[in-house]
Amino acid sequence: MDTSGQKINVTLKDGQTAECFSKTLVKNVIKKFNLPDNELSYIGALVNNEMVSLSYPLEVDSKIELLTFIDECGWQIYKNSLTFLLSKAVFNCFPEAKFEIQHSIGNGRYCTLQNIPDNMKIPQVVKILDKYIREQIEARHPIIRRKLYFENALKYFAESGRLDKTRILHFTNDAKIILYQCEDYFDLAYENVLCSNTEDLKYFEIYSYSDDGFILQFPECEFPVKVMPYKNLPNLFDVFKHYKRWGKTIGLKTVADLNEIIVRGDFREIVRIEEAYQEKRIAEISDMISKKSGRAKWVLIAGPSSSGKTTFAHRLGTQMQVNGVTPVIVSVDNYFKNRKDTPRDKDGNYDFENIETIDLELLNQHLKLLDEGKEIDVPRFDFEKGVRFWSGEKLFLGSNEVAVIEGIHSLNPRMTEILPAERKFLIYINALTQLNLDINHRVSTTDCRLIRRIVRDHRTRGNRALKTLEMWPSVRKGEEKWIFPFQEHADCVFSSALDYELSVLKPYVVPLLAEVKPWNKTYAVARRLQAFLTNFLPAEKLYVPHNSLIREFLGEGIIEEAKGFY
Repeated sequence: MDTSGQKINVTLKDGQTAECFSKTLVKNVIKKFNLPDNELSYIGALVNNEMVSLSYPLEVDSKIELLTFIDECGWQIYKNSLTFLLSKAVFNCFPEAKFEIQHSIGNGRYCTLQNIPDNMKIPQVVKILDKYIREQIEARHPIIRRKLYFENALKYFAESGRLDKTRILHFTNDAKIILYQCEDYFDLAYENVLCSNTEDLKYFEIYSYSDDGFILQFPECEFPVKVMPYKNLPNLFDVFKHYKRWGKTIGLKTVADLNEIIVRGDFREIVRIEEAYQEKRIAEISDMISKKSGRAKWVLIAGPSSSGKTTFAHRLGTQMQVNGVTPVIVSVDNYFKNRKDTPRDKDGNYDFENIETIDLELLNQHLKLLDEGKEIDVPRFDFEKGVRFWSGEKLFLGSNEVAVIEGIHSLNPRMTEILPAERKFLIYINALTQLNLDINHRVSTTDCRLIRRIVRDHRTRGNRALKTLEMWPSVRKGEEKWIFPFQEHADCVFSSALDYELSVLKPYVVPLLAEVKPWNKTYAVARRLQAFLTNFLPAEKLYVPHNSLIREFLGEGIIEEAKGFY
């Protein structure tokens, strides 16, 4: 039914209201309002809590929140739009080159470009791409969201040699495929929303990084009109590079590769190979600990939420025992301050990510005693009552025992400042996925962790996805402040990501995300994750071993079985 002649009501976040015809574009209806001058462009909107571009046609009564790239959803739009424009630049400037967006690094994305003309080097390539993108921005080209008949979309990508797109389309039979178009360049939309014009993408830099790679650097929300210089993160970069090489070795680089493995019936085999490889990496870290000069007495494990720290600590402990070392896991959670003494954020809510949630004085007193070979009374923390108590448990570190401490602040020097540096071994863990959707659409490490946490929170705490999504922005802010600044201090970095995990987690998280409704503030994030997961074929958890890091989220893992750890 054609509703273009019907009137609808539109309300802005500040309470302004207006009336317009159905199917009026967002960018046209906002002209009816008195909007404050803004140094930053509006690049998208939340319409009834759904993330859309400014070219989105309004069809029903709508509440609109306009977005700039300092907003969480606007930031997603900005990064994805700029990446789209970079892909267009490569496609037009170097049509024969092999281009791939490898992974995020810091506040940018690392990309590789191979098969460029023999007489050119990456710095020259960067200059050409930079010039092309800035010309596109100056030209103010529209970016249009379109729907193509499936066969036409397939034909376009096949004829343009973009077979990574045709492979992922093999696993859908939707009659209409959503794409974005800028001039004669098309790309799959996936879950992405893009801005409606290239003129909105003014702030970026491109830096040469390696013989075949460069970094597309984004602005930071704290300094939105300035792109900060790239900060080198060699440890993190090396781990990404290592895992990318591993993915290439086993023929698992994209989601299409994973889907084909599932269809062939080889899922059990890829689980076995990936789990064996991860166990090998844990064993190598155990060897590093044993070989450290003077033998480390304190193994400190840090990482962001849902990185798999607890299961990793137990598996590392097993490998340490293989090396003749007895691990004793010390839980920092037992040193939380009583709830009434927990710091609060600017809104008056408990700031659980803050290092001051830990009784650092008591913790360091106990660490000093243990390091001196003395016994301590082990505290316990009652999370339900929010108080610390003692139950008479004792702890002593023998000459052949090593303490393993895991927690988000473990790499922060303040947490273990009493201990001599030469007796510490620092480990940073994160789910650093190497998997891509296709060559220019990466799988977000942060999204993987969020999906893990939604499944675990529901299983262990009975939390709805809505509650986890509402807490996530606070968790992310805490990570940026208290965890990521210390990641390069680590003696080694470990990735807990398993390329197969999203296929196993999908059947559990999709129903939970469906419970988030349009009137909920986090609806846009839930919808984006739902759309993202449509690209994965589901897989059974049957073949996931009980000691897998993914069992920390699925359940029936070694955490539930572990006994005798403090």
